[in-house]
Amino acid sequence: KAANMEKVLASIITIGDELLIGQVVDTNSAWMGQQLNAHGIKVHQITSVSDDEQHILNALTDAASRVQLVLITGGLGPTRDDITKYTLCKYFNTKLVFSDKAYENLVAIFKKFGREVTERNRSQADLPENCTPVINLRGTASGMWFYHNGVVYVSMPGVPHEMKGMMTDAVLPMLKQRFNTPFIMHRTILTQGIGESFLADLLDKFEDEIPSVLKLAYLPASGMVRLRLTGIGEETMIKSTMQQQVQKLIEIVKPYIYGYDDESLEIVVGRILKSLGKTVCTAESCTGGYVAHLITKVPGSSAYYVGSTVTYSYPIKTNLLHVPADLLEKHGAVSEEVVRIMASESRRLLNTDYSIATTGIAGPDGGTTDKPVGTVWIGVATKTQVVARKFQFGGDRSRNIEMTAVNALNMLRKVLIEENAEVLKDN
Repeated sequence: KAANMEKVLASIITIGDELLIGQVVDTNSAWMGQQLNAHGIKVHQITSVSDDEQHILNALTDAASRVQLVLITGGLGPTRDDITKYTLCKYFNTKLVFSDKAYENLVAIFKKFGREVTERNRSQADLPENCTPVINLRGTASGMWFYHNGVVYVSMPGVPHEMKGMMTDAVLPMLKQRFNTPFIMHRTILTQGIGESFLADLLDKFEDEIPSVLKLAYLPASGMVRLRLTGIGEETMIKSTMQQQVQKLIEIVKPYIYGYDDESLEIVVGRILKSLGKTVCTAESCTGGYVAHLITKVPGSSAYYVGSTVTYSYPIKTNLLHVPADLLEKHGAVSEEVVRIMASESRRLLNTDYSIATTGIAGPDGGTTDKPVGTVWIGVATKTQVVARKFQFGGDRSRNIEMTAVNALNMLRKVLIEENAEVLKDN
């Protein structure tokens, strides 16, 4: 079987003026890329085109010259600006015909909402004669599967909810039947507290010795670097080689690891807190509640997260968290003295085991020579201590907020591990 495996390249074409003017962000391509990769299909190119016939035709022709699979999203609605079906008819030199299968699904969808199919919506059952209809169980626009000159084309709705359902329920199983693709395996090690170039120096020898069937990629993000090992080939061999190399990699970067694969810091911290039966709260200034938002994104976070104080102004810091006014006057809100009181007082106020506090200059204004934009103090309070640390990020406000939140969660993670090492080791 391994000898007959096909190398399948895919091109993704997203259609819509709204994508090109930035009114809608293309999340479809990223999701499709993940799904295709998991099925052994490599995405060769992603292209966004306008609602223009010639633009779409050019994109299809270009894609077909490079790949074996073309996935298309968008332009399948019932309005005049939705021209994908008509353009596909021109590309494949065919015509629209009425599809009973697509119409039955259309009627069922409308009936579920207690509505009758209008003449305009009825036209959505008109599909290119040479396509195989791909039923849309989540919407009214049918998908279309074509096979032409050795290339598979699949046209799907642009609405993410509908596209994902169609891919999962129909398209991916059809692709699995059509192509015999190689096994692909990824393992990702998540690191924090060390930059990409420093990691590369640490891993120089490791990269020299890594087997040729594996590839190491560095994926930096706000406050962290993901190390992704990818293996492609025969399943048993890849799994065995991957396990050996992951263990070697872990030993080298162990002090900086906070999680694996798709875990986020908030998931990791939440799991530790839950296992310990401990609680946490947040006191936020420069992050404006963003740390609380990350923590509460995790299902079940109510088991360990109690609440937050967003103390943005001096008076609120004084009245709610008892930060002395003269201390604020002397040191400023962005200082070690203030963040320590914010952390300890919020923990006392909300009666938790731990507390995170943030204060800083997110920007773009407010910086000084002594405290430029991006200066941040983070504090973590426990029942016995307050750990405080100063950070210097940069000039971008959004990035400063994200970096502060990531580092705050990682500081809490480290404190949890240090204070509960024996308990966590047993778990």
